[in-house]
Amino acid sequence: MKILESHIVPQQEVPIRLQDYAVGIFTTVATKSAFKKAIKKQLILTNGILASTAMWVKGGETIQLLENSEKNHKVFNITLEIIYEDDYLAVIEKPSGVSVSGNSFATIDNALKTNLQASSLKDVTRPRPVHRLDYPTSGLLLIGKTSNAIVKLNKLFEAKEIKKTYHAVTIGEMQTNGKVSLAIDEKDSLSYYRVLDTVSSERFGYLNLVELSPKTGRRHQLRKHMSAVGHPILGDKEYGNEGFILKGKGLYLHAFQLEFIHPFTKEPLKVRSKLPKKFLKIFPKSLIP
Repeated sequence: MKILESHIVPQQEVPIRLQDYAVGIFTTVATKSAFKKAIKKQLILTNGILASTAMWVKGGETIQLLENSEKNHKVFNITLEIIYEDDYLAVIEKPSGVSVSGNSFATIDNALKTNLQASSLKDVTRPRPVHRLDYPTSGLLLIGKTSNAIVKLNKLFEAKEIKKTYHAVTIGEMQTNGKVSLAIDEKDSLSYYRVLDTVSSERFGYLNLVELSPKTGRRHQLRKHMSAVGHPILGDKEYGNEGFILKGKGLYLHAFQLEFIHPFTKEPLKVRSKLPKKFLKIFPKSLIP
């Protein structure tokens, strides 16, 4: 295998476990968890011997990172719409009914390599999603294309410096705007909503085109919050009202906008999606601001 990077350990005052010492020594394996994964994949050598998580270093050791050919990585062949892409990151349009990642083969994670251009940067890695969208949710998904980009984008999410905006269709007559602060899994949760359009419906009474802005990132937060205030999202089989599910139409929840400061160029980045066709069938004259 090709050696990508090499590092000689300076003398240490006391021995230190390899996986603790090695954080950040390689540009392509920037975190402790990434380094541990590289060890498990047999991509780390210490003095020419395959490293283990039990190894310690005290100084003078040569640590080498091997190229990961990923020959065994299976590719899920699906064409994805690319909304934005540069050498560091990309934003793709996730279809509803596809998982972002997980044990299934048919995931966005397994489809990225053939849909995105390879980065020309030194720390290029297999592109990976840096956040999640539920299986039935469509819309914008942020992807890291280099090791450093994945680390920095994750930090932006942790610091709540990436603003996410969703569009949904909800059931029932609603106030023009409001907020929901219902705790989820005993953790504080906050979402804001704004009604953009409302139409009458013989079956549902009223249907609303709603802009949703989550300020926290709990599992199923928007779906739970809308259900909790009596206005479940149309097509929600888990949190909707029984008998009010549209068969074969899926969930009417769409990740519409991502807004953040690019972690490398430092330029403001605002990426927008289009309103899905199934939304437009209900709100054909809606103008999204």
